[in-house]
Amino acid sequence: MNDKVKLSGRPVISSTGMFAPPDLITNDELVASFNRWVDRYNAENAAAIAAGEMEPKQHSSAEFIEKASGIRQRHVLSGESLLDIDVMAPRWRERADDELSITAEMSLNAARQALAKIGRDPAEIDAVIYSNSSPERQYPAVAIEVQQALGIDGFAFDMNVGCSSTTFAVLTAADYVRAGHARSVLVVTPEIPSAHINWQDRDSHFIFGDFAVAVLVEDAAIAPPSHWEIIGSKMKTVFSNNIRNNFGIINRGSPDGAGAGDKMFVQQGRKVFKEVVPMVSALIVEECGKLGIEPSSLRRIWLHQANSGMNRLIAQRIFGHEASADESPTVLDRFGNTAAAGSIIAFTEHSDDLQPGDTCLICSFGAGYSVGAVFIRKVG
Repeated sequence: MNDKVKLSGRPVISSTGMFAPPDLITNDELVASFNRWVDRYNAENAAAIAAGEMEPKQHSSAEFIEKASGIRQRHVLSGESLLDIDVMAPRWRERADDELSITAEMSLNAARQALAKIGRDPAEIDAVIYSNSSPERQYPAVAIEVQQALGIDGFAFDMNVGCSSTTFAVLTAADYVRAGHARSVLVVTPEIPSAHINWQDRDSHFIFGDFAVAVLVEDAAIAPPSHWEIIGSKMKTVFSNNIRNNFGIINRGSPDGAGAGDKMFVQQGRKVFKEVVPMVSALIVEECGKLGIEPSSLRRIWLHQANSGMNRLIAQRIFGHEASADESPTVLDRFGNTAAAGSIIAFTEHSDDLQPGDTCLICSFGAGYSVGAVFIRKVG
């Protein structure tokens, strides 16, 4: 990268990268394990269930999961233990302080792919933002660990806005470029939601998958000829308890609550659907108006990969018709809900065919509530 190039102050997305853990769990495998656990649970509590003191657990099915979510399979970091009905939780070796942390390693896998795509040397990066909904530790920031591992001389920090973490980080990176604080910012999002969901909960155990993505945000003057100009954006948050996880450092002061259900992922799914769909679609349509874009003219939208029904309804409200797979592609069926990584996976897998001048949208939404919309246009 030529340090003498006159910067434009116009942020663009230069490249993205991805990393999928090798373990894969299909709906059939997940259901078989879950139903074995249900049978054992009901047998062990048969007397209490017969006396009306406890409710029996209900079987699940692959058809129920796909109908409820659109998910068929998911990648995870620890598949064997999740399917073991004596464990039903991830299991991995705790790494020493002088070893690379798990999420730093995931971040590096995605980041190196993004950098290799455009031949960018890590030494040319000015900053790293580590943004996800499942942070590995309190401190030191994993972003700084990634920075060191890549040999980046600059600054780095962690941030968390639930499933909107990546879009919020991309827009933060764009602001740094506009302000001249950085020429090139690497955003990394390693997600391990398998670690904080209840694998014994019929209504949520199938939702998430583990994944990592990376996004390189740069000044247009140093970007490769083919890139995505960020032409507009919108961030919004509205407080809600309908998606919540109470696990944190403050738990130590209340040991009686250790291991309780609220220390894992909990959601009121129907309320989330009812409240988030109009919020997200209205935000997108309104922002299109401010940018002088007819919503129906958007060439493609990459929405947060949480629920196929939710995405279908949001896309319909944007386009004014039932959106095709070309207009609003999904990766949810193959990867599950990968939290903040989802919309970037969809963008990475379904953007190579687009032409210069195409105007598109990356949008995430999640706990908070939070919504992050990034309007982009293909260049070169």
